[in-house]
Amino acid sequence: MIKMLIGFRRRPGMSLQDFKDYRRDVHAPLLFAIPEADLIRRFVVSYPVETTGWGEPSFDAVVEAWFDTIEDLDALYSCENFRTKVDPDHVNFIDLSSVNRIISEEIIVVPGQL
Repeated sequence: MIKMLIGFRRRPGMSLQDFKDYRRDVHAPLLFAIPEADLIRRFVVSYPVETTGWGEPSFDAVVEAWFDTIEDLDALYSCENFRTKVDPDHVNFIDLSSVNRIISEEIIVVPGQL
């Protein structure tokens, strides 16, 4: 299983709530409307919570997307539907200069879950 993690900040001038609402109500439906979204096995978005003593978060959101293979990930990101319908929308809510991503394999290290 391949997992892509993407951390990013919201577009300057956008409130955190507007950012969350836009991603949920506008952007996610664009992604999951394309047939190639079936290549995604799991999709999770995490937002920071207010804490004391942990400092400011580096990102306003972290997305985790699981794929069976790297070829499936490549197929989604290179398909015309993604390139023309989904990717152009990122500028509407993401500070594109803040995007960081890693393509990884998960290794479970919690005892009893190995």
